[in-house]
Amino acid sequence: MNIQGLQKLTLLDFPGKMACTLFTAGCDLRCPFCHNSRLVIHPPKETEYSEEEILSFLDKRIGILEGVAFTGGEPLMQPDIFEFIQKVRDKGYKIKLDTNGTFPDKLKRIVGAGLVDYVAMDVKASKKNYPPAVGIGGYDTSKVDESIRFLLENHVDYEFRTTVVNEFHDDESIQELGRWIKGAKRHYIQAFKDSGELIGFGLTAVTKEKMLRFREIMLQYVDECELRGI
Repeated sequence: MNIQGLQKLTLLDFPGKMACTLFTAGCDLRCPFCHNSRLVIHPPKETEYSEEEILSFLDKRIGILEGVAFTGGEPLMQPDIFEFIQKVRDKGYKIKLDTNGTFPDKLKRIVGAGLVDYVAMDVKASKKNYPPAVGIGGYDTSKVDESIRFLLENHVDYEFRTTVVNEFHDDESIQELGRWIKGAKRHYIQAFKDSGELIGFGLTAVTKEKMLRFREIMLQYVDECELRGI
């Protein structure tokens, strides 16, 4: 496992749980609005946590923390993600997985093995706007679509989430996105913030009023839709 970050306590990342968050390195997408380009593209070796450090920390937090959230980057890129999550699971922790949905076979395997309790999947944009939103020309959304359909089957508790920027999201594209995940139990619309370490340039945040309008559109298609980061 290439773990580049550890947030020792979060009350937000894992719904209903007092948890910590592990940040894995690397991602197969290049979303221009990604707020941590260093983690995705050039993770420094000197800041990597060893498996022993993480497991030792978790040993000391047994009975204090309830869960561990795996985020990235894209955690399912890690070749030993299954084995490491099993080790964390064996200590009694609940597991949340953040994913971009591009590894549906791994997602199905990890859920099928009972290794995760909650999945948060990013749906970056409508299918039409996916290539620019993920920074890859001609991007094929078939794997993302497979992951969406799997989660909609309710094999595990889940949420979909979308970080909105003016350059990739408007009323029409939100309508298309809503149709794509129609029937979802919950969707979060997240505010874009420039961290100073973006992959792309020239992106602008959506106003609160526009985000509220997006929420009303999404409520035509999903059971719950809430705003984050405003």
